[in-house]
Amino acid sequence: EVQLVESGGGLVQAGGSLRLSCVVSGFTFDDYAIGWFRQAPGKEREGVSCVSSRDGTSYYADSVKGRFTISMDNAKNTVYLQMNSLKPEDTAVYYCAAADVYYSGSFVPERYDYWGQGTQVTVSS
Repeated sequence: EVQLVESGGGLVQAGGSLRLSCVVSGFTFDDYAIGWFRQAPGKEREGVSCVSSRDGTSYYADSVKGRFTISMDNAKNTVYLQMNSLKPEDTAVYYCAAADVYYSGSFVPERYDYWGQGTQVTVSS
């Protein structure tokens, strides 16, 4: 059974930091791209960052470049999203998702086959 489990969300003040974790199981880690998406109330789900688990190439949305960093620990089948300099507009439910590694770099949600349950990130002003 494929599973993605996020953790690490919470409430933080603007300018603060959080680190999200996504533990994946049930598939061969090296064959997938892992992405982080977020969805704020009333808004569409948007891609934040993704990484190819095959070669570690990472991609970022313009809105988070320079503030967020995606990383992998292959031994732990875990992908992290370090979020620094958080802003109120970063408030959303954050999801990790897995897509065929062919789609590395894609922020199109429909290309992702598996999703976690989400973790809430709230940034207060």
